[in-house]
Amino acid sequence: MPNQIVTQRDVIRYTAGRVVAAAGITAIVTIIFLISDLGTDLHATVEVGAVVKASLMVALGVSTTLSGAMAYRSARLMRQLTSTRAELMRMSRTDPLTGLLNRRGFDDAAASVLAEAADAGQRVVALMCDIDRFKAINDHYGHNIGDRVLAEIGGILRDFAAPRGMLIARHGGEEFAGLMVGVSDAQANDYAMTLCRMCATDVPCDGRLVPVTMSFGVAAYAGGELPALMRRADLALYRAKDLGRNCVVQLEGSEGVPAAATTPSGGVRETEVAGDHRLVAGDL
Repeated sequence: MPNQIVTQRDVIRYTAGRVVAAAGITAIVTIIFLISDLGTDLHATVEVGAVVKASLMVALGVSTTLSGAMAYRSARLMRQLTSTRAELMRMSRTDPLTGLLNRRGFDDAAASVLAEAADAGQRVVALMCDIDRFKAINDHYGHNIGDRVLAEIGGILRDFAAPRGMLIARHGGEEFAGLMVGVSDAQANDYAMTLCRMCATDVPCDGRLVPVTMSFGVAAYAGGELPALMRRADLALYRAKDLGRNCVVQLEGSEGVPAAATTPSGGVRETEVAGDHRLVAGDL
């Protein structure tokens, strides 16, 4: 019997082997039972009822045993197949470097989150963030160090998000995405500012400290599909980059692109941009 069934020939060989085994077991069990019940004298006269009884018991015993064995083996194979499919699904939805959801996993999970939030009448706020000047980190320190930075930032985001029920994912490259359910704009801004502070850190890599900061864009759900929500958060993120990086820009309600603002000059600050209510925290 082949260890793996790959080709049609393997299927035929496997099936033939099982048929031969079943026939052999049936023949052996039948001979043993008939000898024990009717004796070894082939010329002896026996009652028809005894033969019928013996035949029925043999058929029932063999069929029950073989069916049970085959059902047990099939159940084990199905369990293994289900486990393998679940693991493959998990791997297809997970970023191997950070352990976070990848973009595919995020999109699938986010669609469910938005539907559940809509049914429950809860607000949803999206977050987009990425590592500032990540290409420069790769160019200066090497891609291995860049991967270490991504893993470290992924851990910070995961540890912060888990107890708060946030959905967080590596959206691609050095960019991360998240969804917050049932939070106000002020709470969402506080979360983003806290993360901005936590991610402004020095990542130890091979005896060196790599300085890292992140920029954040936050946008409330204003209806429509998930891509529209993430685009609004992405617009806020781009504005955070324009403001000098290492800061948070928040869009509220149905606002469009954030208006122009001066570059942060240092310290922690919250201000109104162009007279509206978009909060900016710069140079943390």
